[in-house]
Amino acid sequence: MNHTKGGLVIFTANSQPSGRELSKRIAERLGVELGKVQVYQEANRETRVQIQESVRGKDVFVIQTVSKDVNTTIMEMLIMVYACRTSCARSITGVLPYFPYSKQCKMRKRGSIVSKLIASMMCKAGLTHLITMDLHQKEIQGFFNIPVDNLRASPFLLQYIQEEIPDYRNAVIVAKSPASAKRAQSFAERLRLGIAVIHGEAQDAESDQVDGRHSPPTVKTTGAIHPSMEIPLLIPKEKPPITVVGDVGGRIAIIVDDIIDDVDSFVAAAETLKERGAYKIYVMATHGILSSDAPRFIEESAIDEVVVTNTIPHELQKLQCPKIKTADISMILSEAIRRIHNGESMSYLFRNIGVDD
Repeated sequence: MNHTKGGLVIFTANSQPSGRELSKRIAERLGVELGKVQVYQEANRETRVQIQESVRGKDVFVIQTVSKDVNTTIMEMLIMVYACRTSCARSITGVLPYFPYSKQCKMRKRGSIVSKLIASMMCKAGLTHLITMDLHQKEIQGFFNIPVDNLRASPFLLQYIQEEIPDYRNAVIVAKSPASAKRAQSFAERLRLGIAVIHGEAQDAESDQVDGRHSPPTVKTTGAIHPSMEIPLLIPKEKPPITVVGDVGGRIAIIVDDIIDDVDSFVAAAETLKERGAYKIYVMATHGILSSDAPRFIEESAIDEVVVTNTIPHELQKLQCPKIKTADISMILSEAIRRIHNGESMSYLFRNIGVDD
């Protein structure tokens, strides 16, 4: 049954068959067929897009899931959007469940804010609206000069906890670092559970210690600065011993985060929780990138189950590691598409979501 008005076209910009599964689920829920388009790589690795139906005066939604070749993914999206723009589409909405380069959203030492560059490219290509999910930093929305709907996957992960984890009332929500404590607090308050925070693990590459404030070198020079105006040096950070703030003994530990890619920190957190007495350990994340040997590390670790959504295709990783489970979020994406196309309010999809969520 078609739940939308006429003039809606849904394209998938992904040339990989595994990346089209989410697009098919969304189209089925909306009761429409995917638009006819060819996206492929030529022999010289150039991306070519051929739209095979009219989009003049129509609302076009371009769904793109991120594959292992993230740069090709971006080019497929940009070329598809530009092709629709030059074919006189009325509006072009990008559906990008995982926003690529979202971790590079802060200035680093002699670096750049890459996610700002990606946002500018998408707007320049002709995007008029963006639907995404759980941006790594909500401030990324400010990089766009078009409307951005940053949907949340937490309702589906919370539902999974309540329906699939036996005795979840005996669980404690764990933040594997103080940086993710706010997300853990949100989960804990909704489930009426306790919270624990692991403090003292090695800081990752996106910590603020390499944001450029250590350059130029902090060597004192004579005569360059007046003695009365000498700038005091900041005391360097030292990693404290690993501690768990909160009681996890005899409890189920549920680690929550937005992205799980390099699993070393999750594996180390699971070992720490086991040592503190947790008898079962789950990991919940929105985006399961799971690159390189992540499935093997998870299989060999103390983690009992990893639950991610299908914002990123991970069927191959599931074959390598039975511990990986999937929560389907196609329902909220299809409802967002339907509401935007029909001119309805989006507030229903953000009910009970606070500023800090």
